[in-house]
Amino acid sequence: MKHRALVWTVTLVTLLALAIGAVTVLADFGTNWTAQYFNNPSLAGTPVITEAAPNGVNFNWGIGSPSPSIPPDQFSARFSSAQNFAGGTYEFVLTSDDGIRLLIDNVLVLDRFIGRPLTTDRVQVQLNPGIHNLVVEYFEGIDQAAVQVQWQQIGGPTAIPTSGPVPMFTPFGTQFATPGYTGPIATVSGPKGLALRTGPFLGASFITTLPGGASYPVLARNEDEGIFNWYQLQVGDRIGWASGRFLQTSVDPLTLPLAGSIFDQIDGAPDRGVTATTRAQMNIRTRPSERAPVIGQIPWGGQASVIGRTVQAGTDRWYQIRLEDGRVGWIAAPWITIRGERLALPIR
Repeated sequence: MKHRALVWTVTLVTLLALAIGAVTVLADFGTNWTAQYFNNPSLAGTPVITEAAPNGVNFNWGIGSPSPSIPPDQFSARFSSAQNFAGGTYEFVLTSDDGIRLLIDNVLVLDRFIGRPLTTDRVQVQLNPGIHNLVVEYFEGIDQAAVQVQWQQIGGPTAIPTSGPVPMFTPFGTQFATPGYTGPIATVSGPKGLALRTGPFLGASFITTLPGGASYPVLARNEDEGIFNWYQLQVGDRIGWASGRFLQTSVDPLTLPLAGSIFDQIDGAPDRGVTATTRAQMNIRTRPSERAPVIGQIPWGGQASVIGRTVQAGTDRWYQIRLEDGRVGWIAAPWITIRGERLALPIR
């Protein structure tokens, strides 16, 4: 909650400052950054404020925000700069409360755009000598707000066969490169980036972005949305789903096995004391997607127990509900008022 005793607020802000300041030493924050702030958590629309951030991305707003015109919760920011690197292997250290992304030369090298407490992530990349464009995307959910980005060179210059960054390690991997793998692969074709999700539905929770042209082992397919196949991909140490509309497979898709997802297993989830009240007459669907079949409707002002949710860009996208008659389905989150502890709901 926002209203705390002053001593606790000061203590928490102090601890956050100490935690952020102790991430690493002799690291570089860069110079001449541009900061854009949005009054929503998804970087949507026109920024409310655009200003210089000459000393880098190194902010601790506590329970406040960058400006009185920005709400203390549910805001986002984009920081951009062009930095000169000597070339070699660099370790980027990013600390945030809540979510953060790092793009170098338009390549996504770190994606942790999720609600969470103060957390530090590290990623190593190889960079050619010269100017590289950095973009940091950040969002604040609730309570404390802090973000810091810094880097240091950990390896000497090497010959790199590309002008962009070459990730040495990322949480989910960015390109298929498993030695000895000879099975079917799927290649991102068309867009610059393709969402990897927790299930084969447009409303499933976001995991990361797959860059255009990257290829991954493809494990299975799913037809539950009824228009395009979705493919289950092995991306680093994670398994997720991506729309087949933007994937080219190395084999006939019909030879891939059909597979279900976590969404087939959670209809029996327990109630958590959270209630949804609708602000419009709404369709109830079998899965979190407008392409999924409608199994009923709930009237304006109707209520249901909420047992789960999906999240994209730090914002609830769909709610899984249970009606009094026991039916379970999904409704779109934007037209719902939630009562109860929303953060207690499992993210699917």
